[in-house]
Amino acid sequence: MRIPALLRMEVLVLGALVLLGCTPVLNTRGYLPDPIGEASIKVGTDTKTTIQQRLGDPSTQATFNGDAWYYISSVEKQIAFFDAITETRGVLAIHFDKDGKVLDIHHYGLKDGHVIAFESRTTPARGRELTFLQQLFNATPGVPIGTQGQGQGGNPGGGGGAPGGGYP
Repeated sequence: MRIPALLRMEVLVLGALVLLGCTPVLNTRGYLPDPIGEASIKVGTDTKTTIQQRLGDPSTQATFNGDAWYYISSVEKQIAFFDAITETRGVLAIHFDKDGKVLDIHHYGLKDGHVIAFESRTTPARGRELTFLQQLFNATPGVPIGTQGQGQGGNPGGGGGAPGGGYP
């Protein structure tokens, strides 16, 4: 039994498309390090202004415990529909003294990070939640949603009088 040439071609094209779908996608985000700019930083001499001129604006700044700028970069790899995996992460931390001069420089990588366990429990809300069937059986037939318990004339303020106006 021979397979027609057209069917063989379709199988080859389908196989190529499946393989292309598995090609990893690299995402580079954040600050791209400039080795020359970083090497030219002098502790005790450079200020925030000179750092900003050489490296640009920081990714983030310290909120607590001193004055520091952080330049953050990361490279993530994602294959098809799977979760992205962080390949590399770099953090350049520049600490400043009270006069705004460079006090210290640190480089951190992916190995220096710590995994933080976020709490996934939720706080229960007061009251009660209705199931779909309870909501269905509580609905009043023939009354549009949102008009139950309102006064005459469809006015949310209630009150009788002229239809739609609610004024005497």
